[in-house]
Amino acid sequence: MPLTQDRMTASRDGELMPFAIAAGQQIFLGAQVAVNASGFLVAGNEATGLTYIGRAEAHVDNTDGADGDKTVLVRRGKAFLWKNDDADPVGQDLVGKPCYILDDETVAGTDGTGTRSESGTVLVVESAGVWVQ
Repeated sequence: MPLTQDRMTASRDGELMPFAIAAGQQIFLGAQVAVNASGFLVAGNEATGLTYIGRAEAHVDNTDGADGDKTVLVRRGKAFLWKNDDADPVGQDLVGKPCYILDDETVAGTDGTGTRSESGTVLVVESAGVWVQ
């Protein structure tokens, strides 16, 4: 039903949000995280069907829990420095293009022949790693 009077709509900036963790997951502080096809948070890993979310702001262990038993705050909308994979590195030619999740701290330059999900957009490639937003 449409509004018929003014409404003070709740808001958040979306930068720091709680996400429900998938069953059997342990999320480490500083980990690259994504949501699975069911919408639950998982540690970054080499898999298809994941949607990159950001960086975990705490260590939360849900290895013995069911989907959604625990939550973790995730920082979003920022550039994070992830490790660059030695075997399939992100090169300078990928600046402005997507890179791919390899694990919870590493990105790769390709989708691994369809085995990896996108991490985000490459902003800077340097010796310390890859800045991804």
